[in-house]
Amino acid sequence: MQLPKNREYKLKFYLNAKHYIIIGSEQGEIHPHTWEIQLHFGLPKSLFIEFTTIEKKIDSYFQKYQNRILNEVEPFDSIIPTLENMTDYFTEKCAEIIESVGGVLYSVETAETPTRSYCVTLDKPNNDYEIETIVDGIVKQHG
Repeated sequence: MQLPKNREYKLKFYLNAKHYIIIGSEQGEIHPHTWEIQLHFGLPKSLFIEFTTIEKKIDSYFQKYQNRILNEVEPFDSIIPTLENMTDYFTEKCAEIIESVGGVLYSVETAETPTRSYCVTLDKPNNDYEIETIVDGIVKQHG
């Protein structure tokens, strides 16, 4: 058996916050959630990064939303913080963080209850060598 040249990881984060939804012109009640946010990403096998490095960067990003009313925090002061809108926005931001350490984000799954989640799947490299090419491209862009 030949091992892949990439390493894949999943990390979970928990966001405790409140929000309300506006449907039509009706504002719903402010209510709390503990959102579970799972990130699936890859790193080249040749690159060693401690889990805590990535965890700290992402956890630090989510801190501005912890224990807040999301509708009062940018960008959700102008975007309704539905499960879908939150996940789409967090996918962009988490992709940037993971790329900054040499990785590639594959997917994000956010659950607002144990039975209800929304998933965003990004293009996953097709083979073991493609992730190295993607990471090289990111490094050159952000040089």
